[in-house]
Amino acid sequence: MGEVSYGATGKRKTSVARVRIMPGTGTITVNGKRVDEYFDRSAHLIQARAPLVDTGTEGRYDVVALLHGGGKSGQAGALKHGIARALVEADPNLRTEVKKAGYLSRDARMVERKKAGLKKARKRPQFSKR
Repeated sequence: MGEVSYGATGKRKTSVARVRIMPGTGTITVNGKRVDEYFDRSAHLIQARAPLVDTGTEGRYDVVALLHGGGKSGQAGALKHGIARALVEADPNLRTEVKKAGYLSRDARMVERKKAGLKKARKRPQFSKR
């Protein structure tokens, strides 16, 4: 029989992360690349690893994630959300710790849609007297 794995979906802005974690050595693979190759900014790396670091499980699970949509910041947030949800599925005892840290709540901030008759979501057309 195959190895045990736990899956979850993380979201942020328009990015979606499909995350699978399985017992292992702590390698994180994103879209077929190592996580430090995929995210060029250290802030994104720190954000993505945060749930594993805060729960002390960074060396216990291998993470395989498929990310699509949005930009790198949104994808890092989606990966964080997905890893947190997968950790809770793998070990329900971690739920209070992960929830208290705020990793289970989806960051719902998205770009506001453009409204008809306006330049952007809220910007008005320039007034012309003539």
